[in-house]
Amino acid sequence: MFRSVRSASQRLALIACGTLLVTAGASGCGRSGDDDEIAGKTAFIEKCGSCHTLARANTKGVQGPNLDEAFGPARAAGLGQGTVEGVVLKQISHVRRNSTMPKNLVTGDDARDVAAYVAAVAGQRGKDEGLLATAGPKASNKLIAAEGGVLMMPADPNGGLFYASKRAEAEAGSLKVESKNASSTGHDIALKDASGKELGGGKVVSGGGVSEFSTEVKPGKYEYLCTVPGHEAGGMKGTLTVK
Repeated sequence: MFRSVRSASQRLALIACGTLLVTAGASGCGRSGDDDEIAGKTAFIEKCGSCHTLARANTKGVQGPNLDEAFGPARAAGLGQGTVEGVVLKQISHVRRNSTMPKNLVTGDDARDVAAYVAAVAGQRGKDEGLLATAGPKASNKLIAAEGGVLMMPADPNGGLFYASKRAEAEAGSLKVESKNASSTGHDIALKDASGKELGGGKVVSGGGVSEFSTEVKPGKYEYLCTVPGHEAGGMKGTLTVK
């Protein structure tokens, strides 16, 4: 039945699904009918997307299992959405020993909403539609200008894969870049020129730390980005215009 499973993450998901099927009748797991998938998508992107790949949410994290690969074979094998939701919720609420996922990352209604969203889209082709298509935290397009040769570009305090803005401006010359990260998800900040050459980068920080570096910039366009695997691809980047 499960011969299509090819990875450890897929096997883990299917084992969990099998365990849940045995206990489903007693535990009453599954969809409650009150889950908010729109809120679940937003919370997933903010709290989970930095570690997990989920195509419909456009997240490309690599520290945790790829959820499309983990649950796709299970869905193809006939497991229903309600059962998958129960598996996801159980994995959130009962974090495995030595797992990189923090305990209590999402709880209560937030955890149920995340589980509902993942169960609805993991391993599914196509794109989110309607209100679900536009759900999720958004980076601002408001211009942030460097002051006194210092550009302050904080990371999203909720752990989302974006900085305070997608646009920044600075004068040519010496430039110090600072990015405070109040979230528990590790981020850094780096700067590349138009050729893709990295001009400088700070260390990965979390919990209020500041990733910072200094460099020299000439007039032109640059990209600032997070170099943690999967974060730039997930949208954690912006354009710096130097005049």
